[in-house]
Amino acid sequence: MESFGTRLANLRREHNLTQNDIADRLNISAQAVSKWENDLTSPDIDTLLKLADIFDITVDELLGKKKKETLYVPAEERKDINKLMFRIRVLSVEGDRVNVNLPMAAVKILVNNDTVNMFSGNKALEGIDFNQLYAMVEQGIIGELVSVESADGDRVSITVE
Repeated sequence: MESFGTRLANLRREHNLTQNDIADRLNISAQAVSKWENDLTSPDIDTLLKLADIFDITVDELLGKKKKETLYVPAEERKDINKLMFRIRVLSVEGDRVNVNLPMAAVKILVNNDTVNMFSGNKALEGIDFNQLYAMVEQGIIGELVSVESADGDRVSITVE
């Protein structure tokens, strides 16, 4: 398994950044970044959040948790749709973080009652057809269904697990 330091160094190189670039963005020394990359020390929690923002990934991904793929599950291998979770994650430019976790049974009720417009306050959620997302899940699509970044920088992801 890849160490945090190796992962950080690889991310930094992928983004064409130097240790000094990272240090400057975090207002720390380049030596601190070097120590992280050599697995001698680790950044604190606040710094992990800032690093994740620099690389436009989640802290989970920064720490090595793999992003779940979007998959088609054949009918004979599917879980009961009512046992799946519908997860909406919104990260706003202002720093707000909203996580909504709904059982698919609740999503079905919202979709059938046409009350899904309750998400209509966020520009990044506008235009997302929740009826279509529900239909995709019924057909066996799970994982990340939607990933959107609005013009003003808000990020939204919708996954089903």
